[in-house]
Amino acid sequence: MAAPGRHVGHCLQKNGQFLLNNIERLWFCRSFHWSRVLQQHAAEAHTDSSESVVIPKKKTWSSTAVLEALAATVNRDPTAHPHQFQDDSYLSPRTSSEFALFSLSLESGRAAAKYFVNSNPKLFTKDFAQPHIPCLMPQSVSLVLEEVSEAALRERLSLRRVSAAVDMYDQLLQSGQTVSMETTHDLLDLICLYCDRDPAAEGTADPEDSEEGEAQGRKRKGRFRKAAQLLKYTWRENNNAERIFNLIPERDTRCYSALIRGMVKHGAFSRAFHFYTDMLNNRVTGDVHIFNALISAAPEVREKYQDRWDLVVELLNEMKQQKVCPTLQTFNAALRALRRCGFLSKTLALHTLSEMKALGIEPSLASYDHVLAAFFRAGATTPNNIDIFREVLSVMEGTSFSCQDPDDVYFFCSAMRICLDNKDLELGYKVQALVEFGENWRLLGDPYQQSIYYGRFFNLLCLMEDVDAVLTWYRRLIPSLYYPNPQGMKDLLQALDTDSRLELLPSVWKDIRSLGHDNKLDLVEELLGLMARDKHSSEVQQQFSECALEVKSVFDGDRVRSLDWTSAALNHVTVLLLRAQHTAQAWETLQLFKTKNRVPTVELMEEFLSWCVVSGSCDKAVDLVQTSVSFCLPCTSKLTQRALRDLPLTEDQRSVLSELESAAESSV
Repeated sequence: MAAPGRHVGHCLQKNGQFLLNNIERLWFCRSFHWSRVLQQHAAEAHTDSSESVVIPKKKTWSSTAVLEALAATVNRDPTAHPHQFQDDSYLSPRTSSEFALFSLSLESGRAAAKYFVNSNPKLFTKDFAQPHIPCLMPQSVSLVLEEVSEAALRERLSLRRVSAAVDMYDQLLQSGQTVSMETTHDLLDLICLYCDRDPAAEGTADPEDSEEGEAQGRKRKGRFRKAAQLLKYTWRENNNAERIFNLIPERDTRCYSALIRGMVKHGAFSRAFHFYTDMLNNRVTGDVHIFNALISAAPEVREKYQDRWDLVVELLNEMKQQKVCPTLQTFNAALRALRRCGFLSKTLALHTLSEMKALGIEPSLASYDHVLAAFFRAGATTPNNIDIFREVLSVMEGTSFSCQDPDDVYFFCSAMRICLDNKDLELGYKVQALVEFGENWRLLGDPYQQSIYYGRFFNLLCLMEDVDAVLTWYRRLIPSLYYPNPQGMKDLLQALDTDSRLELLPSVWKDIRSLGHDNKLDLVEELLGLMARDKHSSEVQQQFSECALEVKSVFDGDRVRSLDWTSAALNHVTVLLLRAQHTAQAWETLQLFKTKNRVPTVELMEEFLSWCVVSGSCDKAVDLVQTSVSFCLPCTSKLTQRALRDLPLTEDQRSVLSELESAAESSV
């Protein structure tokens, strides 16, 4: 007889095997059922659509997928410096001037290194990069082919040697050889792009234009500048481009396109329309690039607003007749021309935008910028048009934009200017949310424009938001995104004053010093004035006095960054030191009035005398009256009478004060 435990185990094993068999059978039936269902659905889908579903065997990842995944796990550090300076912490900029200097140094260093590498390719023959990075290897910049051939001409075109390419083209024609139309097109493109001049080598500057370019850079204010500042080179009549164009027996659209676009680019607007008329007379069909260039040049060849827009409409109608499909750049050129059509722009801008959407062309940031410019002029508050701005932002909300037009980078600065002019904080937050959505922050433009945008946003916050929110944004933006200028720090001081948070002024002073604005006299005076305006608790007064001593060290510092003492600054520093019971430093500061030839205020003299009365300093009181007499202050008599009444003076001190009082009265 088997043991009970063994029998139980056998039963469990048998029942377990039965259970497993049933589970497998049930799973097989359900799997078979679901497979039949899936096959049926697949058959129905196949009958409904002619396209078959192809399941890929593996997913193809981009080469930067891992880096993108890692970047998505971290956020921006608001306390860090801008990312381009994080390789060398010693060169991390602290001020806006250092930011500009270091940015220019980085760019000039890259350009100089690239120029040296390309000029000396034999010194850089080994490639240690893994994987191979072609853009880091030296490029061939020297001519190899010397014989007169089309291959030599194409080599000069690839190296952007304008003069050498023109000479080679002339030699080919003189030798009786023919040049292919494709090579001729490329030659015309090169000549028109660089206005029949050799471009300056990368990393170097044209000596003829360096001083002019620097002067233009100093004068640059805003987007639209004078034509003389915009054009580096001007188009010369009958230059090599026009000469080669006239030598071509059969001129096609590409030839006219190169010439007209070059003329518009370099300021020969009337001549561009002359060649366009010649193109129509020769029954040559234009392309979209020709019309885009002519539409952008329309305001330059007409005086009246209506005539300018009529010319734009005429060009658009000719595009329709020639069956040339407009692009985003076509409508952006029309909207840009509308900005110079005065009162017509408000009505026609929205109509043009509707026409874009009817043709299925999605507007870019530049399109919206041109539309807003028609309704909002710089420095003018137009509350009646603010609904249009709200509608534009509602359409753009939650959209990630990419750069499709050179003017796309101007939208956010213009939008924030509108918010600031209309004091609309809600719209300002919406614009900032649009900047932070996706990678729209890349369209803020260069560091100069980025600084303008965040400066306007911060100014709007200081005007309309409570101080806690202002300080939160202050910590988020500085210094990783924005280096505030002195006006930005003044806005912060006014925000603290409005919400009665003056106890934070010492910490703001530390930021002012770290940002390099401690040499701005008006900013320092405003800070001192806020601290000295009212009396506070002893703890706060102690912090203010320490801050005043630091400010005093700035005035008394080296000659490079030191400031000249003013009467207001001396009065404020003396009052702050006196209220914190730093009497020795306060008295030293009072003596500076004579040294710096500055005049103390009546309020300061009265407050100093009050301290003398409380502390019982009779000698200081006599000296104070003597100081008042030396400056011929009208409060001398009042100070003398109070000192005689409230202080236990000796007979000698009383006689001195009496003489001083009589001397003050006689001088009056």
